[in-house]
Amino acid sequence: MVSNYEYQDHTPAEKLTPKQLRLLTYRSLLLQASFNYERMQSAGWLYSILPGLRHVHKNKKDLSKSMKDHMEFFNTHPFLVTFIMGIILAMEQNKEDREAIRGIKVATMGPLGGIGDALFYLTLLPITASIGASLAIDGNIFGPIVFVVLFNLIHFGTRFGLMKFGYEAGVNAIAKLKEGTRQISRAASIVGLTVVGGLIATYVAFNIDYTWVSGEAELDVQTEILDQIMPALIPIAYTLLMYWLLKKGRSPIVLIGVTVVVGLLGSLLNIM
Repeated sequence: MVSNYEYQDHTPAEKLTPKQLRLLTYRSLLLQASFNYERMQSAGWLYSILPGLRHVHKNKKDLSKSMKDHMEFFNTHPFLVTFIMGIILAMEQNKEDREAIRGIKVATMGPLGGIGDALFYLTLLPITASIGASLAIDGNIFGPIVFVVLFNLIHFGTRFGLMKFGYEAGVNAIAKLKEGTRQISRAASIVGLTVVGGLIATYVAFNIDYTWVSGEAELDVQTEILDQIMPALIPIAYTLLMYWLLKKGRSPIVLIGVTVVVGLLGSLLNIM
């Protein structure tokens, strides 16, 4: 626990300049460079905000106490960390109570972790990757470039924008975060899962190439049975099976190998 601490220098510090905020944003890219299972991102977190703390705390004892506090357990989404950095630096600048600073940091890192996963990994990544992949499949060499550029335009725009917003809004930004957390996370999850569903139907090629023959009657298993139940039934079923196995702790490498074997057997037996 963080003990109550009385600052030796109570004078509020000068505001950080836009140039300093940009530097801190660049340093945030190394948030997970010293990731460990004891304190997660704490070392990267301290590295990210250290120039700001040195600007704020000219007293060495105050700086030492602040650095020690920020080496506590910390874990959030790396793309949204600048929002927390901005708020915390604004509080450090105003020499807020250290318990309050710790409480705000703990209260924001969890919700932003969930929001970040929904926004970036379930929504932005599938959408931008599908755009780049569709171009690459058509033979366009700019497919991967389009993916990287689109993804990082939003990624870096978010990082720099949230640093400015968090720092200028300070603790007032917490109320806005609480209001929109659930709605943003739910909406992003819905959009992301919709995109993933479209990608499965478009790019997961898993069809049964078998026609059942009885006398003069012929029945195409894929088009006349499975597709009548639900188009792309087998691709979605196979994808859900792989997802379930991943959740059960199966190795992705093993599942890739299983998929290759299934495809080869299906081709050899002329049923896929």
